Amino acid sequence: MGVTALGAAVLAARQSTPRGWLAVWLVEVFVAVTIAAATAATKAKRANSSLFTGPGRKFVLSFAPPIFVGGLLTFALFQLGAIAALPGVWLLLYGAAIVTGGAFSVRAVPILGVCMMMLGTGALFSPGQWGNYFMAAGFGVVHIAFGVWIALKYGG
Repeated sequence: MGVTALGAAVLAARQSTPRGWLAVWLVEVFVAVTIAAATAATKAKRANSSLFTGPGRKFVLSFAPPIFVGGLLTFALFQLGAIAALPGVWLLLYGAAIVTGGAFSVRAVPILGVCMMMLGTGALFSPGQWGNYFMAAGFGVVHIAFGVWIALKYGG
């Protein structure tokens, strides 16, 4: 997911309109969800477990509300013309989702969420034109770094 987010950041930076920028990142959301679902299903299958029982179910139920709120706020902020606020809002809410869902996972996962929230805070209080850099840092670089850490320390 981190690699595709870095690609999305490059494509989004080349867009000439806010609508184009948003479209690139919304496509990236669907790409990332597809990757996450496929890898989670594979991991559950290897562990002879189900995604929707036990810890997997708790993760989804904890993760979903902040993500749902992010979707609603995306629509509202876009309608208000507050596009510059989106990177901060997305990083904050995704971080909150990771922290809450990560309570049922290895210690590194909630730390990932806190890092996303820190970047989201920075994005909210920085010039709007820096938003794409915050998106690349969080959804790209931080995801890759934590992915490597989790793979090496916890086996994936």
